[in-house]
Amino acid sequence: MNVDTLSRRWFLCAISYFVVGISLGVYMGASENHTLFPVHAHINLLGWVSMGLTGMLYRAFPAAAQSALAVWHFRLFQAGVPVLLAAVAAIYLGHREAGPVAGISSIVVLVSVLLFWWAIYSARNSKMS
Repeated sequence: MNVDTLSRRWFLCAISYFVVGISLGVYMGASENHTLFPVHAHINLLGWVSMGLTGMLYRAFPAAAQSALAVWHFRLFQAGVPVLLAAVAAIYLGHREAGPVAGISSIVVLVSVLLFWWAIYSARNSKMS
């Protein structure tokens, strides 16, 4: 995948999570119910911050963006994060049985981050970067 396409996808996902995270924060403030504060924090960190930085890092290392690792990184991260967020929300809303779902989805996110690390690490000395 070319760097512009991949980076743009990460940026579009990031801004979407930014809107969701801010909306949840406004809801919590208005309702004075902060039960989902951990979800709000995860939305902003995994969504807005991590995805935005990922888009920038792929621009800084264009060879990494063109690897198959980058495609798998994107797919796994985008599959794992929403499931993780939903499971964390369920846990904080009293559904402790969502714990294993949170655990498995966090492993999926970790694997995607390891793929990202390897893509960047492998491309660091490339003439394209």
